[in-house]
Parts: sequence; C-alpha cells; structure tokens
Amino acid sequence: MANHKSALKRIRQNEKRKVRNRYYHKTARTALKVLRNEEDKAAATEQLPKVISLLDKLAKKNIIHKNKAANLKSKLTKHVNKLA
Repeated sequence: MANHKSALKRIRQNEKRKVRNRYYHKTARTALKVLRNEEDKAAATEQLPKVISLLDKLAKKNIIHKNKAANLKSKLTKHVNKLA
C-alpha cells in the first residue's frame, strides 16, 4: 500500500476515473449495438448523429483511440446508408 499522501490521492483519483470511463465506454457500446440492430432507416438516421457525437466525446477524453472512433463512425455511416 502507498505511504505518501499524494500517492493515496492518486489511487483515489484513478479509481474514480476508472469507474467513470467504464460507464461512458459501456454506454457507447450499448448505443452502437442499438444502432447496428436498427432496421428502420428513418430511426437509424435520427440516431446516427447522437452516436457519432458520443464517439467524438470519448475520443476527445482518450477513453477510446481517435482512429477507433473514426473507424466506428465510418462503419456506422455505411450501415445506415445501406438500409432500405
């Protein structure tokens, strides 16, 4: 266990951030799954900007890598455009 006050604080901060990041990441994965399973083009087109915004926020906060966010946005846009 850490002995320094600053190390103890760092442990507390890391735990808070881990929980917060895990929540955001899980929320994004759920949103992606919902959009991928959507079969109605109108509903999917409505959801797409919200999911893209979510991915951009995660990339900005370094929860996911910016290239991963770009790849996911590209795949989702292709998926929505393919819907009839």
